[in-house]
Amino acid sequence: MSNSADSPEGSLQGPLQGPLPGRDHHSRWRPVRLLTAAVFALAGLIFVTSFNTAKGTNLRTDDSLLKLSDLIQQRSAKNGALGDSTAAVREDVDALAQRDDGSTKAEDARLSALEQAAGTEKLSGDALTVTLNDAPPNAQAAPGYPEPRANDLVIHQQDLQAVVNALWKGGAKGIQVMDQRLISTSAVRCVGNTLILQGRVYSPPYKITAVGDQGALEKAMTASPAIQNYQLYVKAYGLGWKVDEREAVTLPGYSGTVDLHYAKPVG
Repeated sequence: MSNSADSPEGSLQGPLQGPLPGRDHHSRWRPVRLLTAAVFALAGLIFVTSFNTAKGTNLRTDDSLLKLSDLIQQRSAKNGALGDSTAAVREDVDALAQRDDGSTKAEDARLSALEQAAGTEKLSGDALTVTLNDAPPNAQAAPGYPEPRANDLVIHQQDLQAVVNALWKGGAKGIQVMDQRLISTSAVRCVGNTLILQGRVYSPPYKITAVGDQGALEKAMTASPAIQNYQLYVKAYGLGWKVDEREAVTLPGYSGTVDLHYAKPVG
């Protein structure tokens, strides 16, 4: 018994002569023609869209596409320039305020103390500078330690934060990370292998400078459990750690914008 699935027209046998009975031989070409027309129309649309997008530029050129790292560096540079501009304007405002205000010496002294506490004024004195750095390229584990993972060889946010916290605990009068003064709202954040501080981006080595009693500062760092743990990685994998005692260091005042909310009297 024949199977209809084996012969297209049921029980048709032998070679077919001409088109299949009962079908229009032109109908088999209509879908092909329509598909061809659609393809050409789509190609034309893509060409027009590409022309309007390119506007005379080469879409295949990698130079026309900014990498994310480039955008970050550009924004960091812009934030740095804005910070410098803000600092210059603040100095002008402070000069005008000192010239025109009618405050007493006691009020001026109180204002100066508040500015020092807020970190907006320069601060001088003996200091410690702590430098943290990634492990050297192709670092190997010291004898007795397991082979390092990628995260074991780089500085992390908690490492920087541990040093800053210990220095504050040791009585630091002011702290500078890289070239920026920290204030109460400063946040030390790391993204990948970079430090983002107050809108600017830095790469290791990272330098943290604190003005204060050097002995007390060193004692606070030695007592910090987080720094003790970091020291194990220094010994095992060669992470960078250096502490320098310095004299007559001057920290800059905070030069960014500060969002101050002033209390208002009730009633």
